[in-house]
Amino acid sequence: MTAVTEKRVDTGAPTVENGPVPRSPKLSRRPFLVVVAALLVVAGAMAGGLLWSSATKAGEVVMVRHSVARGTVITAQDLGTIRVGVDPSLSTVSADQLGSLVGRRASVDLTAGTLLAASQVSETVVPGPGESVVGVPISPGLMPVEPLASGDAVRLVRSGELPSDASSPDPVSAKVLRVTPGDTQTVVDVVVSADKAVQLAEWAGSGKIALVLDSRAR
Repeated sequence: MTAVTEKRVDTGAPTVENGPVPRSPKLSRRPFLVVVAALLVVAGAMAGGLLWSSATKAGEVVMVRHSVARGTVITAQDLGTIRVGVDPSLSTVSADQLGSLVGRRASVDLTAGTLLAASQVSETVVPGPGESVVGVPISPGLMPVEPLASGDAVRLVRSGELPSDASSPDPVSAKVLRVTPGDTQTVVDVVVSADKAVQLAEWAGSGKIALVLDSRAR
């Protein structure tokens, strides 16, 4: 009986031993980054909402196309409209009122490219026909401590000593236009009838005028 002998040929290849397959490393979780990402998404959504809200609140308002001097009659070519988002605290005129502004007068100098405010337009110009504006310097103690406002009715009285042969002049009734405080005196621009303007200007030159505030009840 013939015996069979097995021969193993050494090929020199490394022997691979069977063993457990290594697992891929798990990704580490970072909750902080997840929270930050979520906050960024929310912030982006809020920013988009604010932009949309601003766009929807934009409206057409009246703007000045050409400069207009104070007292000048406003024409259709002087004004235009523009669509902007305006702060509610800012005084503007809605575009649908554009037609009613034509033919009225500018109460202040209007500058081209600016938004128009209702207070900058008036039916009349100051001073009007038969009126004059006189600047009157008033010393402390010769006017009320109560702050004066535009439109206040006042009387201006000549103060100080008068010549012995002169009679006391009658007070001059006026309306306050503007008040400008100074270091030593307060200058009050008043609107008076034209026939009293020269007399009041002479009083103003003397620097001796007292101001009386009349009732504000209308």
